[in-house]
Amino acid sequence: MSIFQNLDITASALTAQRLRMDVVSSNMANVDTTRARFVNGQWEPYRRKLVVMEPRQEGFSTYLQAAMNGRASVGDGVQVTKIVEDQTPFKLVYDPSHPDADRNGYVRLPNVDPLKEMVDLMSATRSYEANVTVFNATKGMLMKALEIGK
Repeated sequence: MSIFQNLDITASALTAQRLRMDVVSSNMANVDTTRARFVNGQWEPYRRKLVVMEPRQEGFSTYLQAAMNGRASVGDGVQVTKIVEDQTPFKLVYDPSHPDADRNGYVRLPNVDPLKEMVDLMSATRSYEANVTVFNATKGMLMKALEIGK
């Protein structure tokens, strides 16, 4: 483990959480967008997007092998592997005056729930703040270590 590995791990988490906050912001901005994509001659509402994160290193077996070989491993951080669309059905709202209402008067609205988005945003924000704290603590320890040599 190098002296900067902890900073690298924390930086990967900061990057991933920042992207997660951006995706939540995009979802909130499109909570009323009924014309996001043109599919088969019809407009489709915006679909909620989700961030999928995975560890940079292999799974449990890698850690087990490292422990069995006497090497302690703390991991390599996290990475965003993909952004997926939530496949839950759209919300149907009766509003015959809406320009995108069907012949029965129903409008398909995005599958974005503002309450879920706020919970996701709070979770991402707390994770980001925790990683900033770890980053600053590590930076402080490295600065103190450099002062020892003076």
